[in-house]
Parts: sequence; C-alpha cells; structure tokens
Amino acid sequence: MTNAASSSGVAGQPPAEPLGAPSRPGAMRSSEGVRTLLCTEHGMLQPELRPDEINSFIADRSNLLWLDIDTTGSADLGLLDREFGFHELAIEDALRHHQRAKVDQYDSFTFLVFYAVDHDTSVMQGTRLIQIAMFVGPNYLVTVHKGPLVEIDESAARWRRNIDKIDRSISSLIYSLLDAIVDGYFPVIDAVADRVEDIEEAVFEEFQEDALQDIFRLKKSLLAMRRVVAPERDVLNTLIRRDSPLFGPESVPYFQDVYDHLVRVTDSIDIYRDLLTSALDAFLSMSSNRLNQVMKVLASWTIPLMAGALIAGIYGMNFAHMPELDWRLGYPAALLVMTVTMIAIVLYFHRKKWL
Repeated sequence: MTNAASSSGVAGQPPAEPLGAPSRPGAMRSSEGVRTLLCTEHGMLQPELRPDEINSFIADRSNLLWLDIDTTGSADLGLLDREFGFHELAIEDALRHHQRAKVDQYDSFTFLVFYAVDHDTSVMQGTRLIQIAMFVGPNYLVTVHKGPLVEIDESAARWRRNIDKIDRSISSLIYSLLDAIVDGYFPVIDAVADRVEDIEEAVFEEFQEDALQDIFRLKKSLLAMRRVVAPERDVLNTLIRRDSPLFGPESVPYFQDVYDHLVRVTDSIDIYRDLLTSALDAFLSMSSNRLNQVMKVLASWTIPLMAGALIAGIYGMNFAHMPELDWRLGYPAALLVMTVTMIAIVLYFHRKKWL
C-alpha cells in the first residue's frame, strides 16, 4: 500500500467514475442491485460476475473481490448466506438500519458498520446518514447499503486507477473506502461552520427572532452526527489495536490516518455545539435584558401616573369638609400640582438614567 491511494482529496485527480459506467474497462457493473469488481492474480480487473461464480473466485486466494449490494433494488440477498456463508446475525444487522457503528469479529470474516453522509441534504434540513455494512474476508469485501453512494463510486475509481501502484490486499481496499467515507464528513463540517457564523451574526448583530429555531435545528443535526462519529472512532481504534489476521501491521498507519480524521471531525462537532450553546445563552440573555428594559420603562412611566392618580383620588373623596373644597381655583390648582409632580419625577428618573 502506498500513498498513491491514501487520500481522496489529492489535487489533480479526475472525478470518480460512476460504478455502472460500462464504457470504462474494469468498472463495477450492476445487475439488479448487485455490483462486482474482481482483481485477479495478475492485476487484471474483471467486472460483472454471475452470482454462482462468486464462490469459485473467492476460493482462489490470489483473487480479490468487491461485491456491492444496493438493497433498494431487487438484489438477491440470499447470496450472502449461499455464496459466502455469513452468520445470520451479521446478515440481520446488515439489513436493519440505524445500527450503531461497530466491528464484530467472526470466525472467517469481520463485520463492520459505518455511516456515510448524504451530500444532497442540507445541514439545516437535518443531515441524512446512510448505513454501510461491510463483510470483510481474507480476499473479499461485501458492502451492503440502501441507495447510491458517492463514496462507493469514488473508492472503486481510485482502486481501478491505482491497481498497479498499491499492494493487492483487502486492507488497502478497506482503507480506501473508509477514507472516502470520512473525507465526506468535512464538507458537512464546513457547511456547519458557515451556518454557525450566520447564526452568530443574526443573534449578536441583528437579533433575529427566528435564529432560535435555527440554533435548535443545527444542534439536532450535530447531535445526530456526533452519535455516529463517536462509535466510528472506536471502530477505527479497534482496527488499529486488535491483532486481526485480515489486517496486518502494515495497514496500521493508514487506519491511524482515518482515525485522526475522525478525531478532527469529532472535535469540530463538539466545538460548533459549544458555539451554538453560547449563541443560545446569549440569545436568551439578550431577550431577558430586552424584557427587563421594557419593564423598567413601563414601571418608570407608571410611577408619575400613580402620583397624579393619588392627588386626584384624595380630592375625589365625598367629604363635606375638605381644604379648598369651595375654592374657585381648586380644580386648576390640583391639575397644576399633578403636572409639576409628574414632571419632577420624570426628570429625576431621567437624571438617574432609569428612563
């Protein structure tokens, strides 16, 4: 395994070809949701195997087979048991969605569950994660998923382009696929970073009321990714530290590279969740301050009116003997006293900066 296939983001690489493109030699070809790509002993790529040929090809350890199954089609899922003899529990986990990312070791194969990001969804609409189940044997890889995946096409294209530059081991193929999946997380993280900046601007500069909904929606998307990425980090840690006959010591640096990328993704998710929490606290604090300011203004205007109401209430009592009750100028004098009192209170509050 060399650096020729170590990263999906190398500048100058052509875009990944679709798996089903029959015009390109060596491309994976589809038959009712089942796609195959076989690398023979001499480095030749042979596509489009019949299901009944699979067992004979994997019996020859010099061959390296990749079988991809899209469950949205009418794929023959019985070949998982018939041709490979996978354990029924592993097959059940592969066909059930929303499994936790994990790695299980069986007698003759290793079972992995990973998640890819659907790039057609927006972070504000809720990032959709697609489960990929992987059956890894000494000389074969079986991937099971629902719906098309860019990462599958990209990994097949990279493997096809660099077949003469990398060692013919299953670990190189697994690394290529896992690396493509994890690299697909970074555009989502970049979109989250841009959205967090927009939310902070909406909160601190414009104080938009709908920013609160955006904060909760984005926090929910980040939480969904965090629930997937954290177990995936444990999966990579297991592949690095466990003595597996399928993955030799030479594959450890490459799995360590994917692990480091997952750590970066996890740290970024935690950072942006903290920023959103801070923005939420700031939004609620600013809302509380605005409410307190309104209440202070209302209370400050209420007190002068209460002073006038006090004077009017005193002179509105029905008693026969009251001072200046028969005074002809009593009414305008009472209004004058009310006005002067309220103006004095308003000036005092303004001097104290309460208004």
